[in-house]
Amino acid sequence: QVDYDVCSNYGNWLYSAGIGNDPRENRKFNMIKQGLDYDGNGDYVRLWVPELQGIKGADIHTPWALSSAALSQAGVTLGETYPQPVVTAPEWSRHIHQRPGGSPHPRGRRAPAQHKDRGIDFYFSRKKDA
Repeated sequence: QVDYDVCSNYGNWLYSAGIGNDPRENRKFNMIKQGLDYDGNGDYVRLWVPELQGIKGADIHTPWALSSAALSQAGVTLGETYPQPVVTAPEWSRHIHQRPGGSPHPRGRRAPAQHKDRGIDFYFSRKKDA
């Protein structure tokens, strides 16, 4: 199933283009990091981009960074069976060949702790000392 929410999608496209509503300066959407965070094994990409099905694991997010031997083994020829990248953002380099859940955030921030034993009422109740 493909998710479609007009308002959310338009907002996300604006944010991705760098013109969304974000008070932080020079904010960019890093699609390589997002791919590693939310599709670490590349299953979603593999579903929708069959040309890359031969690439194993998280490397599917950066096929242009693979060796020619790895690309050949996966049956991918950049510029023929899959396009060369139009641009490569400098911010992507720190995520190339990174495994999901790998290095910590560059500024030391971590993702919020997951509280599996707490229901949604915990997050939306007024009493926070539970």
